[in-house]
Amino acid sequence: MSPTETVPDLMHGMTTEEICDITRKHNYGTWRYQKAWKPIQMVDAQDSHIIDGNGKRYLDFSSQLMCMNLGHKNAAVIESIAAQARELPYAMPGYATATRAELSKLLLEVLPSALTKFFFATSGTEANEAAFKIARMYTGKSKIIARYRSYHGSTTGSIAATGDPRRWAMEPGGKGPGIIFSPEVNCYRCPIKHTYPQCGIACADYLEHMIRNESDVAAVIVEPIVGTNGVLVPPDEYFPTLRKICDDNNVLMIVDEVMTGWGRTGKWFAVDHWGIQPDILVTAKGITSAYVPLGLTATTQKIADFFVDHFFAHGHTYEAHPMTLAPAVATIHEMQRLNLVDRAAELGPYIEAKLQDLKLRHPSIGDIRGKGLFWALDLVKNRDTKEPFNTYADKVAGIPSLVDQIAGKMMADGVTCQAWVSHFVIAPPLIITKEEIDLGIAVLDKHLHLADEKCSRGLPSGLTSITSNS
Repeated sequence: MSPTETVPDLMHGMTTEEICDITRKHNYGTWRYQKAWKPIQMVDAQDSHIIDGNGKRYLDFSSQLMCMNLGHKNAAVIESIAAQARELPYAMPGYATATRAELSKLLLEVLPSALTKFFFATSGTEANEAAFKIARMYTGKSKIIARYRSYHGSTTGSIAATGDPRRWAMEPGGKGPGIIFSPEVNCYRCPIKHTYPQCGIACADYLEHMIRNESDVAAVIVEPIVGTNGVLVPPDEYFPTLRKICDDNNVLMIVDEVMTGWGRTGKWFAVDHWGIQPDILVTAKGITSAYVPLGLTATTQKIADFFVDHFFAHGHTYEAHPMTLAPAVATIHEMQRLNLVDRAAELGPYIEAKLQDLKLRHPSIGDIRGKGLFWALDLVKNRDTKEPFNTYADKVAGIPSLVDQIAGKMMADGVTCQAWVSHFVIAPPLIITKEEIDLGIAVLDKHLHLADEKCSRGLPSGLTSITSNS
């Protein structure tokens, strides 16, 4: 370091305690009771690790909010942001820019092939709002069918289409006109009490029944693999069946790939596993590896052609903001250079085997679900009844969940993992190594005894649970 260079003051003249205290007092903690919020200070990150204000390193076992697919501090993405700021930090949506054109060309390479027209937003929830507007304008119809056990965002339209309890605080007004809910695809806890495969995909049949008994249905919105609400993977028959139902009834299919896109499941997009083409695809998070906020709403050319002679009634100041588009270009190039989509597919069986081994030794694990590097570990009081330790009602009431307690123990041991109601979402950066996967699983293994001790049904004969005391 030369005499004129200085080390950046990452603390801005404050202690980590002061930073956390000011944050807690003057900022809102999201989706929580404020009295329970105790944020830690994050000061740095690299690859698959984050570092707090005390210098402690944590393995990021859920890519923070299932969004940092490239990992932390990818040099090419960081440089793309700096270069765009030097070249052109802002252009209003009515202007063309080279970055906008370059990203559009790249999207044609990686998105499902039917999607050829793009609207850029600054978040997944805004991208879903655009999808709803486009569907309603294009079809001339108003109703959107969403599913329970879903999350589509926090703005008015997107929270109205969200099936989980985060919607409840906004009701009745927040539910929004024209949103109705169908059963989710959940073969572990089927909401309509059917058993796969004998059911013949009854949840899809039920959705078709709704369409035929409702007037004015414009679109169905689904997460191809449900995200925060349990990483629910549909049977292989589900999406071809749903595509036919939508086609037969002149209803658009919107797929919300905010969390499942960008290599997360071992394909560029989760719908690629089933070879279907959506009418509208929405994504965000991994599109820039979360380095800069960006959302995307992509439509078919058929929908695009409609607006040649019909008014497109949507837009905002930051649409196609060049500072958001440049890192998306760099992210796609980096994913291609590092072959991360194939890497996620290759590591999928490795992490699945590790999780299934945990299930053999921990009676509290009811189910393991996922694809690629996107998995859920579902905790239950009893494997026969599948009763969870906590419910949505507990979450809304502010009752601490068992998974949160275990996640806290894991964090103390240097691994961060997202917990929600009664399951963990395991979704590490796509650059994670097998050794780091082993570390994350070992720390989870160590603390699952907290759940095992509360189970009403033990392990099969001859198996022994590994606990922190073993």
